[in-house]
Amino acid sequence: MVCGGPGCHSSGSPRIAERLEEELNKRGLTELIKVFQPGCFGFCEKGPMIEIFPDNVTYCEVSEEDVTTIVEEHFIQGNLVEHLVFMDPNTKERFATNIPFYDGQLRIALRNVGYIAPENILEYIAADGYQALAKVLFTMKPFEVIDVLKQSGLRGRGGAGFPTGTKWEFTRKSEADQRYIICNADEGDPGAFMDRSVLEGDPHSVLEAMLIAGSAIGASEGFIYVRAEYPAAIHRLKIAIAQAREYGLLGKGILGSDFCFDIELKLGAGAFVCGEETALIHSIEGARGEPSVKPPFPAQKGLWGKPTCVNNVETLANIPPIILKGAEWFSAIGTEKSKGTKVFALAGKVNNVGLVEVPMGTTLRQIIFDIGGGIKQRKTFKAAQTGGPSGGCIPTKYLDSPIDYESLTAIGSMMGSGGLIVLDEDDCMVNIAKFFQEFTMDESCGRCTACRVGTKRLYEILTKITEGKASLEDLDNLERLCHIIKDTALCGLGQSAPNPILSTLKYFREEYIAHVVDKTCPAGVCKHLLKYEITDKCVGCTLCVKKCPMHCISGTAKKRHIIDQERCLKCGACMDQCRVVGAIICH
Repeated sequence: MVCGGPGCHSSGSPRIAERLEEELNKRGLTELIKVFQPGCFGFCEKGPMIEIFPDNVTYCEVSEEDVTTIVEEHFIQGNLVEHLVFMDPNTKERFATNIPFYDGQLRIALRNVGYIAPENILEYIAADGYQALAKVLFTMKPFEVIDVLKQSGLRGRGGAGFPTGTKWEFTRKSEADQRYIICNADEGDPGAFMDRSVLEGDPHSVLEAMLIAGSAIGASEGFIYVRAEYPAAIHRLKIAIAQAREYGLLGKGILGSDFCFDIELKLGAGAFVCGEETALIHSIEGARGEPSVKPPFPAQKGLWGKPTCVNNVETLANIPPIILKGAEWFSAIGTEKSKGTKVFALAGKVNNVGLVEVPMGTTLRQIIFDIGGGIKQRKTFKAAQTGGPSGGCIPTKYLDSPIDYESLTAIGSMMGSGGLIVLDEDDCMVNIAKFFQEFTMDESCGRCTACRVGTKRLYEILTKITEGKASLEDLDNLERLCHIIKDTALCGLGQSAPNPILSTLKYFREEYIAHVVDKTCPAGVCKHLLKYEITDKCVGCTLCVKKCPMHCISGTAKKRHIIDQERCLKCGACMDQCRVVGAIICH
């Protein structure tokens, strides 16, 4: 199996799969060895990856040039290709099987991702696919399905964490001649790719869950709202929907029952605000993607004024195994109030970037240092940013906090959809807050003043701080404005937009003070606060003089040069030229 995840795909995995086919065909081995590309293996840091069964051997960072060696050594000679085996960056130990990255993980939502061919419905059926649907249609009543979900403790994985069974119950009890189920696949958080991996690697699990939901809430039509930037996911969803129709799993009289249900794809244009359920609904209707005032909630009045249940991809992916294995099985995983597992897109300054699924209650330390392999280049951990632009930055002292809905909220962050960005000593927390604020400012739909104007004012104050032009009064105004926006914005985007600022002010206030009072950036990131100086080490080689775009370095050959600070652009071109001598410092 050659990893078909987006990271490995962009690193050349399709060509590797083709080369494997060519080499095996050349040696007459195509009847003995099958090559295919499933979804993401999760260990994106070491892609492109190959897994070989039944040997259960994994090869990492495979290139086209390695294909012949794998065929000759592994398939024909039966030898391990040592240099392609994963090596732990800390212990230097090699692992051909049981790679430590997967230790501590429990795959429920990702159970089939990376293991089955996503474009073959028979492989999904062979992995107990559509068994849960059959159980629901022929052995359970709608209220029994809802009760199982309520007892399981499954909560929405899109960010808010609302109990899924309760949402289904509200929709079912709303009187109407038509109801709808919508899959929210509008994954827009920077650095997040959880839902994308499920759609690309196991699309039928989402279709089956929507069918179960349709039966339970009394809906006959469903929509998958997926962003157009996910072409592979869209392609595989189209194939999956066509196959499901061909096998009598979509349409009229599903599996010979009286249940009728169909699914339609709707492509989003990439507006972050359309991840909010009412904005998403308006977008499907063809209107501008803006949120509505709630109540009424979509479960009461949603798509075209009818009761509508909106669940995200990961939430739906959990439903078939819950139906098959029971509520007690699922509720035994996780914490008292946060049941099951959570998928995280682990990114940033961590050795093992990738997709991880862990039981609720797993600590940040376990994810970052055990699964993630620690901080790159052995640098110091500074913070973890969870929840995307709506979340907060969690400092070192909370590394042992369990990851669940309540614990993250208590320390000023949130679960969000599952983005987890690791920051180290080289990151400026003021600049991080500014980055996320710029994102939410750009993505504001503009309907309410608090978000439209407020996020821009927050960004302007942060810009003043990073440029060394702010005062302590600006800091007070920044914090006060954050609370005003949280209390007055219309939807979750605006209400949560100040979170990165408030959390960094709470845990890293000394960095804000350094920017405002001392006019310095402790991390050396904010360009306007940097100062380049030439030390006594200067040998007068004149390389920096020649490379300076502003011609602000003066001095003659073999004598120490001087930088005109007034004209300096802080571009760093001089320092790049002085790497060998090291006479230029930045502080």
